[in-house]
Formats: sequence, C-alpha cells, structure tokens
Amino acid sequence: MGRIKTKPVKSAGDRIYAQHADKLSKDFEKNKAVLPDVAEVRSKKIRNILAGYLTKKAKQGE
Repeated sequence: MGRIKTKPVKSAGDRIYAQHADKLSKDFEKNKAVLPDVAEVRSKKIRNILAGYLTKKAKQGE
C-alpha cells in the first residue's frame, strides 16, 4: 500500500499534468528535475511528492 496524497497535491498535480504532459515522463528522477521549471515548489518534500504523483499519472496514461 502506498501513501495517500492530500487534496492540494492532487489538484496541483492534475493541473500541472494537464498543462505540461509533454514534458513529464514515467521516470521519477526526470520529473523531479523538470518540476522546478514547470511550477514554483518551495520545499523538497512537496517536490518529491508531486514528482511521484506525476510519475504515477504518466504510467497510468491519463
């Protein structure tokens, strides 16, 4: 079982994925590197959570 993502993480992740799906991939490390260019993320923890969520969405093919 994985960790549950909070509502702000999901809404921000969905918004980022809708606007920048072409820049995101199925690789967590690449998404982590792209995220600061795409969105303003102030903490490393939130960046990693968002990158994980976006990686999951990319693998699902949404």
